[in-house]
Amino acid sequence: MGGTRGIFGIALGLAAGLAFGAGGAIVKPLFEAGWSPGAAVLFRVSVAALLLAVPGLVALKFDLRPLWRAKWTVLVYAVIAVAGVQLVFYTAIARIPVSTALLIEYLAPVALVLFAWVRTRHVPQVVVLAGSVVAIAGLVLVVDPAGGALDPFGVAMAGVAMLGVAVYYVIGERDDLGVPPIALAASGLLIGAVVLGIAALVGLVPFEVAFVEVDFLGGTAPWWVPVLMVAAFSTAFAYVAGIQAIRMLGTRLSSFLGLSEVIFAAVVAWALLGEAIGPVQAIGGPLILGGIVLVRFERRAPDPAAIALDVDLVPVSAATRRDPERSRVAP
Repeated sequence: MGGTRGIFGIALGLAAGLAFGAGGAIVKPLFEAGWSPGAAVLFRVSVAALLLAVPGLVALKFDLRPLWRAKWTVLVYAVIAVAGVQLVFYTAIARIPVSTALLIEYLAPVALVLFAWVRTRHVPQVVVLAGSVVAIAGLVLVVDPAGGALDPFGVAMAGVAMLGVAVYYVIGERDDLGVPPIALAASGLLIGAVVLGIAALVGLVPFEVAFVEVDFLGGTAPWWVPVLMVAAFSTAFAYVAGIQAIRMLGTRLSSFLGLSEVIFAAVVAWALLGEAIGPVQAIGGPLILGGIVLVRFERRAPDPAAIALDVDLVPVSAATRRDPERSRVAP
C-alpha cells in the first residue's frame, strides 16, 4: 500500500465513520417528534439515492452496462448491506438494548478475521489477533452493554446485522466490478429504498411520520432539514467515502476503522445533544484506536508477480556483472 494512498484511505475511512456516527444525533429530533425508526431510515435512504443519482450516472458516463454486468453483486449489496442491515438492526433493538445490538453488530471486523482464517487455513498474524482483542475490548467499554437476560431472537437479528456489515466490506472491496464507488452507492441505495418501501407497505416495519417543526441544533427547524442532512452527510457521503476507503485499504483495516463510528457517535451526541461521555467510554475510545493501529501494522504478503520478476532478473543481473560478455546479443 503506497504511503499517500494509505493515508488518504485512512482519512476517508475515518470520515465515513464520522458521517455514519453522526447520523444518530442528527436524526434523533425526528424520533422525538414522533417519527418511527423505519420511516426515518426510508426517508434517509430514499433522499440519499436521489442525491447520488446524477453523480452516479456521470461516474458511469451514462453507460448502465457495468451495472447490468454486476447486477447480482449490486443486488446483494443493496438488499443485504443497505436495506437488510437497517431492517434487522431495528428489529433487534425492539427486543434487546441498543448498546448490546451495537456490540454484536460491530463484531463484523472480528468475523472477517475468523472467516479469512477458516478460508485460507492460515492463522492471522499476532498483531491482527492482538488488535482484534484490544479493539473489541474498547468497543465493549464504549457501548457499555446492559446486563440481564436477552431475547434470543433479538440477539439473532443483531447477529444477522453483523453479517450484513461484513458483506458491506467484502463487496465494497471489489474494484473488479467496473462500477465506480459513487455508482455502487447510488444503485445500492436506490434498490435499498425500494426494499425498505415494500417492507413498510406490508407492515414489516412500523411507519410513522410527523411533518412538523423539530428541535434541532439548539433551535427549531422544519422536519426536512435533519432528513436532508442525514441523507446527504450520514448516508450519501458516508457510503461513497466508505466504499472508496475499502477499495484503498482492503476489508480488514477498513472494517476496523469502521469501529471509529462508535467513538464519533458518542462525541457527536455529546457535542450536539449534551449526552455526557463517561470515564469508562473515555477509556474505550483509545482502546479501539489502539486496536486499529495494531491491525495497521499487519505485514502484507509480497506480490507473487513481483517475486517471480525478481527471481528472473536477479540471476541474470548477477551473471552479467560476473561476465559482461553475456550481455551481448549472440550473432
